[in-house]
Amino acid sequence: MTIRKSTAMIAAITMLAVGACAKKTPNVLPPAPDGVDGGGDSGYGGVVPGSQEDFLASVGAMGDRIFFGFDQYNIDAEDMTTLRTQAQWLQRNPAVRVTLEGHADERGTRDYNIALGERRANAAKNYLASLGIDPSRINVISYGKERPAELGSTEEAYSRNRRAVTVVIGR
Repeated sequence: MTIRKSTAMIAAITMLAVGACAKKTPNVLPPAPDGVDGGGDSGYGGVVPGSQEDFLASVGAMGDRIFFGFDQYNIDAEDMTTLRTQAQWLQRNPAVRVTLEGHADERGTRDYNIALGERRANAAKNYLASLGIDPSRINVISYGKERPAELGSTEEAYSRNRRAVTVVIGR
């Protein structure tokens, strides 16, 4: 009988303790951060100027990347158009820094693809610099074949993985 009373008392104390720890909803909520409600200095549509979202809104959904032929790292006419659009955005946002990520398809050794990805990212960086973008605003990194955009061993997958991608890293 005393075991039942002890168990009941422990259960009651536990329930009271849990109830006391319950989170209370405040009567007045704090204001939303800038950009969440469309107010503040958030730019158009809640997108913060100079952000990755602003960059993609300006250059287009796929305008953050250029593509290369097999074992190539030269900038072709289509790439130049894409990079000119990126350069225009970077000129409008002079405090923004970016990283150019170089990528390769799965063929070749890891070391070879790291070097190829770096050559691709540097080719994009050099072209942006030729358009007047300060090279010190551009970091370069190569992922080689380690971060494919598309999985698969088809020419279509390979062509999507041979790329350089521009990523906004901040001010």
